[in-house]
Amino acid sequence: MRRPTIAVTSGEPAGIGPELCAMLAVRHAREPFPARLVVLGDTALLRERAQRIGLVAHYVEYDPAAFAPHDAVEVWHMPLAMPATPGRPDPTNASAVLEMLRHATDACATGAFDAMVTGPVQKSVIRDAGIPFTGHTEFLAERTQSPRVVMMLVGGDDRAPLRVALVTTHLPLADVAQAITRHSVEDTIAIVGQELRVRFGIAEPRIAVCGLNPHAGEGGHLGREEIDVIAPAIAACAAQGIDARGPYPADTVFVPQHARGFDAIVAMYHDQGLPALKAASFGGGVNVTLGLPFVRTSVDHGTALDLARDAAKAQTADAGSLFAALGLAITLSGPEEDRPPPVRR
Repeated sequence: MRRPTIAVTSGEPAGIGPELCAMLAVRHAREPFPARLVVLGDTALLRERAQRIGLVAHYVEYDPAAFAPHDAVEVWHMPLAMPATPGRPDPTNASAVLEMLRHATDACATGAFDAMVTGPVQKSVIRDAGIPFTGHTEFLAERTQSPRVVMMLVGGDDRAPLRVALVTTHLPLADVAQAITRHSVEDTIAIVGQELRVRFGIAEPRIAVCGLNPHAGEGGHLGREEIDVIAPAIAACAAQGIDARGPYPADTVFVPQHARGFDAIVAMYHDQGLPALKAASFGGGVNVTLGLPFVRTSVDHGTALDLARDAAKAQTADAGSLFAALGLAITLSGPEEDRPPPVRR
């Protein structure tokens, strides 16, 4: 099997990302992932934060023309503007954080890297620096000029994976209903169906679609979005051969005996779909961006500034989501014949 090259962005320098990269380096030295791993971040910071939590990270300088030992993590040096203090984000470093993302994105788009795994960033600090930034998903869509991308989180276990995709992502709740259009719902369902077939190897994916309102609108008594927007979008997708069904009430479709009948569930907004996913697998879930020209996965948690602030707590941080995100990126970016067969729920 060919070893893909995976970019790993270390994320907010004051957060838990650098410590998680150290844990990744230790794990890779002990039990190498079947990939070439390149971490983007400030070299001095990465070494310092590894030492701070008592880890010896096998880091070597990234050289695109050379191959490092299979058990080493390569570092593509991205200098910070100011020294980073654990737990105290500095807007001065916001540009450096985005520079990591730009370089990783462009390298994936040109084929230099096969996939990228992103560490958590502090969106509020980037905005405090005067830079409009909504999130990774939106940044990647704009950088790659992708007409529409979809955020999907993957959790559960191998026997019963739970995949939750979102029609809208980082929007205030007051703006969600206006953003739920027939076009946005159709596009989301179509992208989810396509990626489940192409990336996940599911020949005939089954997709459940949530309603927007309580009880999926209760026949129009609690809102008409289901009747006027969501149901017609589902019917249009079904006419194109996509096995999409609904709209279902969100308070019942995530019940395990219902959810296991589908390969993915499309939720209308962030806090409709993600609480169920994170309740089932927080710390082991993976965020996947669908609709990009390359594979991008991410951890399912934030920067954990409170953990980063305390070295003892940072030492015990859970790197499970990072390992899961990397494992999925390796799987999805490999040749189709090397991918494991899909697991039916």
